[in-house]
Amino acid sequence: MKKGLAMVLGASMVMGMAMPACAADADLVYAVEAGSAGEAAAEENGFQYNSVASQADALMEVASGTSDAAIIDLLMAGAMIGEGTSYPNLVHTDELTTEEYGVGCRKGSDLAAYINEVFAETYADGSMKEVAEKYGVQDALVEQGAAEEATEVTEEVSEAASEEETTEAASEAADDDQAKADEVADLIDAIYVQERTDDTDEQCKAAKEAWDALTDEQKELVEGENADPDYFGRDTGDASKDDPLNGDEIGENELLVVSFGTSFNDSRTADIGGIEKALAAAYPDWSVRRAFTAQIIINHVEARDDEYIDNMQQALDRAVENGVKNLVVQPTHLMHGAEYDELKEAVDEYADKFDSVEIAEPLLGEVGADAEAVNDDKEKVAESITAAAVAEAGYDDLEAAKEDGTAFVFMGHGTSHTANVSYSQMQTQMNDLGYDNVFIGTVEGEPEETACEAVIEAVKEAGYKKVVLRPLMVVAGDHANNDMAGDDEDSWKSQFEASGAFDSIDCQIAGLGEIADIQQIYVDHTAAAIDEIGGTEEAESEEATEAASEEETTEAVTEAASEEETTEAVTEATSEEETTEAATEKKTDSAAVELEDGTYTADFDTDSSMFHANEACDGKGTLTVKDGEMTFHVSLASKNIVNLFVGTAEDAQKDGAQLLEPTTDEVTYSDGTTEEVYGFDIPVPGVDEEFDLALLGTKGTWYDHVVSISNPEKTE
Repeated sequence: MKKGLAMVLGASMVMGMAMPACAADADLVYAVEAGSAGEAAAEENGFQYNSVASQADALMEVASGTSDAAIIDLLMAGAMIGEGTSYPNLVHTDELTTEEYGVGCRKGSDLAAYINEVFAETYADGSMKEVAEKYGVQDALVEQGAAEEATEVTEEVSEAASEEETTEAASEAADDDQAKADEVADLIDAIYVQERTDDTDEQCKAAKEAWDALTDEQKELVEGENADPDYFGRDTGDASKDDPLNGDEIGENELLVVSFGTSFNDSRTADIGGIEKALAAAYPDWSVRRAFTAQIIINHVEARDDEYIDNMQQALDRAVENGVKNLVVQPTHLMHGAEYDELKEAVDEYADKFDSVEIAEPLLGEVGADAEAVNDDKEKVAESITAAAVAEAGYDDLEAAKEDGTAFVFMGHGTSHTANVSYSQMQTQMNDLGYDNVFIGTVEGEPEETACEAVIEAVKEAGYKKVVLRPLMVVAGDHANNDMAGDDEDSWKSQFEASGAFDSIDCQIAGLGEIADIQQIYVDHTAAAIDEIGGTEEAESEEATEAASEEETTEAVTEAASEEETTEAVTEATSEEETTEAATEKKTDSAAVELEDGTYTADFDTDSSMFHANEACDGKGTLTVKDGEMTFHVSLASKNIVNLFVGTAEDAQKDGAQLLEPTTDEVTYSDGTTEEVYGFDIPVPGVDEEFDLALLGTKGTWYDHVVSISNPEKTE
């Protein structure tokens, strides 16, 4: 009994097809056992097939006509189809795959040797063949060796099984490693976002803890949409040397230095920190604080280095909570691009939280109308960065480098913003300075002439054989280290090398922020902004001094006068007051009379540097006079002021208050860009006459202001 079972199990197995004898070969539908080798064969050969529960069901499918053929084991086919079986009309046609049956035993079991011995004996004496012929599967028998050989086979099979188990264990371990690495990748991708939430701090902490728990091998497996081993694993310097400048106790005057940011610690310390330190040294009466606009970078530094840097909202909230009165914002951005625009919008949201706010110029100053427009800032930057690059390259001056066949290529970021003309202007500036061997390019290739391939061609045509690459960026971060100096084939270094046109390509990894002359440009821009605030304060101080002097004079006269003199003085004062009132009324009436009906341009004067006419309007608006009534239309800086009220903030909130609704105005800036902002039509009591004008911001708070209209000039 045992021997018979063993002989059947030892036979070979060939996958074959069973079908009616008259069936055609094309467009057949096959019945297969689900999950079997037969189903795999059908898929591999591109057959149409129906999956059923068993091979017996597959034969029934063919017999009933619901399938054209079945794919089953040849052993089963030999026993169940053909003459003398339940399916006499089915025949075996093609053989698809070949496999061998085996008998599985527990590892190290003596039973395996016994089974192999039985196989060898029954094969040798012919009894195995007799049983096989009985069931029509004699052709599927596997030749059996002698008993000794069977024992050797058993040992080999045992060793193979052991190796397979080891492989499986290794595979399971690899899967576990990848699962842990994938978990970290998901945590990194979750904080690689531009929006901060209430969960951000915990997410940063969780990502770092999960990373620290990985083995070195597992860390190399971390790969996500933005995650990779470098996120936590790359050494970018000592973060402890960097000061995030996020402390309280700011005082009344704050200088907020706003940067895009970098996760490269050494660059953050040398470049951004260098600018911040220069500003702190230049303006000791102002507290310097930091903000980054890239939340992605803020999260990266927090998660990796446990360093907390404020974003714009956090920094501005901190200023408000600390009672800052005068705020100067110094962006470290290169130009008036997208980042600068976003910064300005963020500051506008807080316009009424401070007595005065000024945003200083970015590094390159005003953009200008076209590629030929340059300015003093661009000239200073061109001279400073070229001198630094020449010195680091070991040349006495730029002319010596030129004679040695060396070109300097400054790689900026590039932008689709209209301010991208700034890069073309920098090339114009280099040309105007006679820097023939200095070229400007951008990572993004915008403008087109600054793309890497275009710059390579320009340097080739100029005949230079040596190239020095250096970033035209405030920081030497990811773009400088990877896009410019990286080893990937699409880096600038690799593309210059691949061109085959140059003898040497050298990279200087240094940001603009560490150059003293560049720092001085920021210091100068901040000075201009502080002067704007200082001018306002000085005027207010003079007014207060004059008022105090008049009050003191009046008190002295009053004290010195006798009762009679006092009576006379009062009488005279009353007379003067009546005269003044009459004069005022006359002046008000005459103002309307003096300005005949028509349209005028006029200045919009306010008591706040953050409540003003749009810069595109040069501080002016349109004054309309009709039938003695005056209305002034002004386009504001943004859409952050949603209502105005002629009067005080208190009266504006009373029932029945007549609020001024905004109009949507389109303004055009000097660089040709346009923007939609809110404008208002304001009733004016008179020219050169101050009046209360309350405003309502987007946060739902009313604020008091005093404004006036002056210098009307009639339009043609």
